[in-house]
Amino acid sequence: MTVQKTALIIGASRGLGLGLVQRLHEDGWSIVATVRDPQKPGGLGEVAGVRIERLEMNDTAQLDGLKQRLQGEVFDLVFVNAGVMGPLPQDLESVQVQAVGELFMTNAVAPIRVARRLAGQVRQGSGVLAFMSSILGSVTIPDGGEICLYKASKAALNSMINSFVVDLQRPDLSVLAMHPGWVKTDMGGENAEIDIFTSTRGMLDQINAQRGKGGLRFINYKGEALTW
Repeated sequence: MTVQKTALIIGASRGLGLGLVQRLHEDGWSIVATVRDPQKPGGLGEVAGVRIERLEMNDTAQLDGLKQRLQGEVFDLVFVNAGVMGPLPQDLESVQVQAVGELFMTNAVAPIRVARRLAGQVRQGSGVLAFMSSILGSVTIPDGGEICLYKASKAALNSMINSFVVDLQRPDLSVLAMHPGWVKTDMGGENAEIDIFTSTRGMLDQINAQRGKGGLRFINYKGEALTW
């Protein structure tokens, strides 16, 4: 008899986070998913059997509360998805200190705070810890200059993931910085190349493929290795 796999998705009320929950549900996983306000779960409320937890990632008290509520649970997948575009336009001359601080806190610092609290609950030997990164986080990519602050925040996330993995010292754990593709979401826009189903199906396939391999990889939803 196959044991049901368990997943924790951070930031799942809409977009790619919701899509990941839907794909996991289709594949028979047991799912815990977080939203900022459980009274307003968005499309997540329509997915049967999902346990919804409250989390504002930038609030350390809420992070500690989530860890306490999840104490003793073991996950085959923890996927830290939440992130923001930041201020628009991304004009370096007019942007305010608070806006930059919130962007980098949400996109680069808070995901690592989540991982530090929960990595110990990712299953030994076969678990996967994944972060929603972006190919724009690669410092070799010249595209996307109009969202240069967002790009920088994703490059910072990649650097923070690298430092976290070094400190963690868990060679059995598969850690993925994932590029979902250019997806038709509120952030990606209607002109994007692929839909949410294609992206999330691909990412979940890659997560399953990476189980048990250990180490850190920067890949896209097709499994292609990306340049840091």
